[in-house]
Amino acid sequence: MTGDVPARLGADGVVALLKERGLGPFTGVPCSFLGPVISCLQAEHPDDYVICGNEGEAVAIAAGARLAGRRPVVILQNSGLGNAVNPLTSLCHTLRLPVLLLVTWRGRPGQPDEPQHELMGAITPEMLTAMRIRNEVLPATLPELAVRLDAALAHMAATGLPFAFIVPKGAIAPGPASGPAGPDPRAHLMGRAEAIGEVTRAMDPATLLVATTGKTARELERDFDRPENLYVVGSMGCASSVALGVAMHASGRPVAVLDGDGAALMRLEAMAAIGRETGRLARPFLHVLLDNEAYESTGGQPTASAGVDFCAVATASGYRSVADVADAEHLRAAVRRAQDEGGARLIRVRIRSGSDPGLGRPALRPPQSAARFMEVLAP
Repeated sequence: MTGDVPARLGADGVVALLKERGLGPFTGVPCSFLGPVISCLQAEHPDDYVICGNEGEAVAIAAGARLAGRRPVVILQNSGLGNAVNPLTSLCHTLRLPVLLLVTWRGRPGQPDEPQHELMGAITPEMLTAMRIRNEVLPATLPELAVRLDAALAHMAATGLPFAFIVPKGAIAPGPASGPAGPDPRAHLMGRAEAIGEVTRAMDPATLLVATTGKTARELERDFDRPENLYVVGSMGCASSVALGVAMHASGRPVAVLDGDGAALMRLEAMAAIGRETGRLARPFLHVLLDNEAYESTGGQPTASAGVDFCAVATASGYRSVADVADAEHLRAAVRRAQDEGGARLIRVRIRSGSDPGLGRPALRPPQSAARFMEVLAP
C-alpha cells in the first residue's frame, strides 16, 4: 500500500450521517486525521462532544452513555488503543456494551510516519481483531459509509460488541478555514520554545532532562540538544514517570521533566506517584508543565486543562512545592528556587499556542537518544 487515500469524505457529512443514525455522544482524544470531525462536533454539537484525558477514559464514559440508552462513538488515534484495551475487553466485552470506534491509522504499512507509530500501525487491524472487535477501513464515500454504518449498527445490536472503522490518512477532507474569533487572550504569554529556553538556561547544567512527546521534544532538540536530554517520542503522558524512574536510580544528578497539559492529563496518576516518592529523591526533581490548553500537535483542539488546578493536585499528591507562572522572570526564579532544594517541585507555566511552521522532526532516532542518555548515566 502506498500513497495517501484521496480525501472524499467531508467532516460535516460524516457527522450528519452519524447523527441521523442516532449516534452520540462522542468521546475521545484528538488525532489530526479526525481533526475536521472534531472541529465540526465542537462547532455544531458542543454538548455532544466530551474531551477526555486518555482513550480508556473515553471508552468508559461511552460505556456509561450506552448504559443510559445512548449510542456512543469513541474517537481515538490507534496509538491510544493501548490505553483502551482494558475497558474495551474487561468492560465493554464483559457487560456487552457496544460502542462505535473511529480509530485512525497512523503508521499504516507503506506510508511514511513517525517511528513511534510504526509498530502500532502494523498491528492495528490485528489488535482490534484480537479483542474480538470487528473492524474495516472507513469507506471512501458517504453512500458507501451509510451502507457499512448500517451493517456496523446491526452487528453491534446482534452481538453487544464494539465495532471499529479504521480511518486512514486523508480519508476525511479538511474543513473550511475559520477566521479569527477575536483577540487571543493568551497572546501576551511566552511561546513554548521561549519557555523551554528559560528553563534550560536557568537549571543546573548537570540536570538530566526528559522531554515529553510532540513539539516539546522537537523544540528542545533543535535549540538545546545535549547528551543529558532524553526525547520521549510517543507514549504520551509517560515522560514524567520515566523521569521519576531515572531520578530514583540516578544518584547525584538533578532530574527535570518538560511535560505538557495534554500529556499530564493523560496520565494524571503520575503526579500521585511522584508526590508519594518525593521523600526518596535526595536531589531536586523538577516537573515543568507547559500549559497552552491545547493538543497543538493534532490541530490545536482544546484540552481540559483550563479547569484543572495542577498545583493543587501536586500539593495534594505530596510535592514539596508548587509555582504557577506566566512570564520569563518568574519562570527563571521558580526553576532556580526549585533546584536549590531536594524533592519534587512543580512549575506550571502558562504559555500560548503556536510554533515555528518550519519546525523539523527529531534528528536523532529514538534508540540513539536512549543509548546516548544511558551512556551519560553509566558508572
